[in-house]
Amino acid sequence: MIDLGSVTVAGAGLARPECVLAHASGRVFASDWTAGGGVAVIEPDGRTWKVLAKDPPEPLRPNGIALLPGGAFLLAHLGAETGGVYELRPDGTVLPRLLAIDGTPLPPTNFVLTDRRGRIWVTVSTRQRPRALGYRADVADGFIALIDGAGARIVADGIGYANECALDAAGDRLFVNETFARRLTAFDVDGQGRLSGRREVARFGAGTYPDGLCLDASGDLWITSIVSNRVIRVGAGGRQETVLQDADPAHVDWCEAAFRDGKLGRPHLDKAAGSRLRNVSSLAFGGSDLRTAYLGCLLGDAIALFSAPVAGMPPAHWDHDISALLGRGPSARP
Repeated sequence: MIDLGSVTVAGAGLARPECVLAHASGRVFASDWTAGGGVAVIEPDGRTWKVLAKDPPEPLRPNGIALLPGGAFLLAHLGAETGGVYELRPDGTVLPRLLAIDGTPLPPTNFVLTDRRGRIWVTVSTRQRPRALGYRADVADGFIALIDGAGARIVADGIGYANECALDAAGDRLFVNETFARRLTAFDVDGQGRLSGRREVARFGAGTYPDGLCLDASGDLWITSIVSNRVIRVGAGGRQETVLQDADPAHVDWCEAAFRDGKLGRPHLDKAAGSRLRNVSSLAFGGSDLRTAYLGCLLGDAIALFSAPVAGMPPAHWDHDISALLGRGPSARP
């Protein structure tokens, strides 16, 4: 297990950096809830600046983010009542990308992922109002949507709090975390983006609520768990190895009791009970050798990081051109 004392931080002044992305340039991006919402950019030298939405239709609350070619971002909007996917351009301009499917407005939206074919995958955790009613093992009303040349549609439904999703290197398997069903699920993906062959890859025990998800270069899956501040590597056959942990036993027990009673709620998730980690919710491999693991979180103001024992799988956005974005940054010419 990674020594907790070896964990350092990058960036400063972040507001709910739930989702983190890394780029070949050495920059790290995180969702940010400052003002109208946007994305924080952490430079390789640690300087932090932000691209914030200008005149959004409502304050945007980006949960998941995705980097587009050219340096724009997609934001999964976790609104109080409604959600959607918005495009945030480098100058702060906001454009709606997906607000409804088949005429039904999207509920608060959790995550957005782009793939190497230019498709966009979206997860909605629950249709419950408020969302905390979905923090139960017996609720499975989350779904996965796909946006491609054929339009937008739901491709998987009945998911136990759909959270982050990821594709394998070939793009023919999609994985998704079912946070409050406490399992990692896989689907086969065909050429039209249809999902089939739903199956359980791993089931998690007490204290583990899978949230963040990515793959390493060997094809193993890395999971972050809220509540217990765990990072878990899932290998062949569902084998699990806890790589990092910063769990407060009393806090975990309190949350477990509430979960068993169907009473888990925001007070349980809005407390940073670890000694160093602040409710880790996302993981991205970065650095020149893809062996630096960056951790997004629900409650911190910086990104934790550690040296991973293996390299990560390069994400689809790894070498995107971001020159338009950098033209807005601290090193841009006046």
